[in-house]
Amino acid sequence: MRSPPDLTDRAALRRHRARARRAPELFLHALAADEIQERLIEVNRTFTSPAVVTGFPEPWQRGFPGAALVEDDETLALAPGAHDLVIHALCLHWANDPVGQLVQCRRALRPDGLFLAVLFGGRSLHELRAALAEAEVALTGGLSPRVLPMGEIRDLGGLLQRAGFALPVADSALHTVSYQSPFHLMRELRAMGETNALAARHRRTAPRALFAEAARRYAEAHAGPDGRIAATAELIYLAGWAPADTQPKPLRPGSARTRLAEALGTTERMLGDGNGQGAD
Repeated sequence: MRSPPDLTDRAALRRHRARARRAPELFLHALAADEIQERLIEVNRTFTSPAVVTGFPEPWQRGFPGAALVEDDETLALAPGAHDLVIHALCLHWANDPVGQLVQCRRALRPDGLFLAVLFGGRSLHELRAALAEAEVALTGGLSPRVLPMGEIRDLGGLLQRAGFALPVADSALHTVSYQSPFHLMRELRAMGETNALAARHRRTAPRALFAEAARRYAEAHAGPDGRIAATAELIYLAGWAPADTQPKPLRPGSARTRLAEALGTTERMLGDGNGQGAD
């Protein structure tokens, strides 16, 4: 069976990140790092050997000064069983093999170690996505890959189970950011290293008229009374634990020792008693 084609051109992604580091705009990384810290407070456990997988180490190093910083790559520099906490920090959406990334993180955890990930979800940049698509269809009669397709929360939660994590949890948070114009948004995406690194992207330069028309449509649909445009960022958070014998496990069907009626202090009645009548 042939492997599916790569989604991401990793060489292009590295170039975009290197360019972004010259004058980075990483406020969403800082926001995500703060949220991860809040979640760790709720866990109420001391982690002694954390690791952070990231394409932009600076904001994560400030938030987790003792953590091992691991470059985001297809093969992660994580030693098996070396960590009690692994954080995958705003780069899983670019993975060609997201399940493989999660499996590598699980193997790097000790039993009962915690995995946390934050990544951009499918509702991110829906305004820009629609404006670009509408403009390109109007000007050229077709579409080309321009914005990364991002996962939905129900699908991403299922990846945790496929990767072998116990007690998986997925949730999301929507953030709306305003910009002076769509061009200011595009410049900030460039400064975040989040511009088009799709393997299937067109290599030729896009016509200038495309972005002008997309900006016009974007502003027409999403500008506020002050003229500023809104952009959505959906951050999806994933959590799972490396399996351990000490973790709670669901009971096997039929293994309960107490009837539900006894626990509720009521009388149990059988459904379908042969007279065509059910319980009261």
